[in-house]
Amino acid sequence: MKRIGEDKQDKLGIIPKQFYIERHIYPKWVCRECDIIHQAVAPKQIINKSIATPELLAHILISKYADHQPLYRQNIIYQRSGVNIPDATMADWVGRCGVALEPLVSRLHELLLSEPILHADETPVSIMKNHVKVGGKSLKKGYVCAYLTPQQSSLKAVVYDFAESRRNEHPKAFLDKWRGKLVCDDYSGYKFLFHQGVTEIGCLAHARRKFHELHITGQSIVSIEALTLFRQLYAIEREIDERFEKNTPPIPRDPQIVRQIRQDKAKPIADKLHQWLQEKRQLTTKNASISKAMDYCLKRWQALTQYLDDGRLPIDNNWAENQMRPWALGRKNWLFAGSLRSGQRAANIMSIIQSARLNGLDVSAYLTDVLRRLPTQEDLDELLPHRWVPPQ
Repeated sequence: MKRIGEDKQDKLGIIPKQFYIERHIYPKWVCRECDIIHQAVAPKQIINKSIATPELLAHILISKYADHQPLYRQNIIYQRSGVNIPDATMADWVGRCGVALEPLVSRLHELLLSEPILHADETPVSIMKNHVKVGGKSLKKGYVCAYLTPQQSSLKAVVYDFAESRRNEHPKAFLDKWRGKLVCDDYSGYKFLFHQGVTEIGCLAHARRKFHELHITGQSIVSIEALTLFRQLYAIEREIDERFEKNTPPIPRDPQIVRQIRQDKAKPIADKLHQWLQEKRQLTTKNASISKAMDYCLKRWQALTQYLDDGRLPIDNNWAENQMRPWALGRKNWLFAGSLRSGQRAANIMSIIQSARLNGLDVSAYLTDVLRRLPTQEDLDELLPHRWVPPQ
């Protein structure tokens, strides 16, 4: 036979994750002259005297808070590899990591408050009650709020604040003396901020959504007229994005150019939409479905159109809503937080994981390195997601 060539076929395989034992040996030495015993001190760990390595801890945290696997489900998976880690043990590890990561989250919080523009959004998360009466409900409603920098900001970070209610004392405590521009929905908890120097930036997606729901349910024929104008406003935003992203590599957005385009093209459309809202509102009854959508826009018109005068501002708050999805997905799997303290620790972990994602990091490599270095790290800023450099 004479070889005349060959055909190649590539196949995709997998090497399953494997557990291993990492043995650390600390020899004891005795002085022959004074009989004093000497032994090297074990290095500080994120959880002292724990059998869990930083790699295992990072894997458990990512599995729960990025891949949304409850601890009991992780244990089932690990048992298939012959390893049994009780749920309670993993819960203890997770809680301790949440506490250990708090200084990093506090530093991110501090940096957020130095930014001129922030997004905010919130979602409910159930909390288990400490004491439940017979026949009473075992869960109460808590809330997690995301505070984050704009998508175009050089600082890419999100910090989650877990609280037991929606009272305005929580955003007040988190934002403290910050007096920038806040992109948010119509949540009443933020209202007091707008009387203390914070500028309200509305979400055009929320406004559009109200007309869209009327349109798809057939409750209003004229809602399509508003949707057409909203569509034109968003088309201009896509045009702006393409202008800066079509270059290789993409060039940074120039706020002055963005503002000028919006003033020239978007403002006339926004004015037309405002006029349409005012005219149609006079022709509709108070209880009409579309009246509520119109009133939402008219009452918040100044906030909804702030983006026209500042090229740094987004047209909506979708960026913040996207950062709430991990909580929504997690809620469907791990269902609730065991306590307010557990929720706050979960918020710390999620803040670090999501901020790492925003910075395009390999989350597993990043979190493993952070958990290894954090106990002895002097400069915490080196471990922040936007500052982290992978070890060589």
